[in-house]
Amino acid sequence: MKKEGQTKDIRPKPPTTLKPTYKLWLETEEGYVFGRGTLELLEEIQRTGTLSGAAKALRMSYRHAWGVIKRTEERLGQSVLKTRKGGSLGGGGAELTKAGRTLIEAYVRHRIVFDQIGLDELSWEGLSMKISARNRMEGEVVSVEKDKVSAIVRLRIRAPCIVTAFITREAVESLGIRKGDRAIAVVKATEVMISKE
Repeated sequence: MKKEGQTKDIRPKPPTTLKPTYKLWLETEEGYVFGRGTLELLEEIQRTGTLSGAAKALRMSYRHAWGVIKRTEERLGQSVLKTRKGGSLGGGGAELTKAGRTLIEAYVRHRIVFDQIGLDELSWEGLSMKISARNRMEGEVVSVEKDKVSAIVRLRIRAPCIVTAFITREAVESLGIRKGDRAIAVVKATEVMISKE
């Protein structure tokens, strides 16, 4: 209880540190298809080899787990799970179809990209400022060198000179970058990025 004559503490609070966070899911034109919960279920099915084992590991009922799989398949329009019935001696099980494995790969690939953006302060600064024209250099791809993980893309710009960008192999294949393409080099303080129109 405040005593008579006592003033309220109006000292300013220290600034709150904000950090970006997100919830990722995959969807079609019709809406939601796949998110973190379904990802965990499919990963447990891969690990245990059975739907019942996966449900038990995630502390959900078999019926609920089966419902998650069926809803995903309906929304995707493809089967994500292949089951085998067991007899009196057992032998039943479940395994992911190619569509199921592709779904996991797509989700994980997107999550890695979003996680990297979240850790990159320069990327978040970019949300509040426009890229100046001098940081964008359009040119022609003169070579693409790939190894198992990364790729080197060389771009001849109008200066004239060739700009070299060291990016992931996955980025090259996702963008479909080939020699002779028109591309844009976006120069940041720490790296050269590549994009296509």
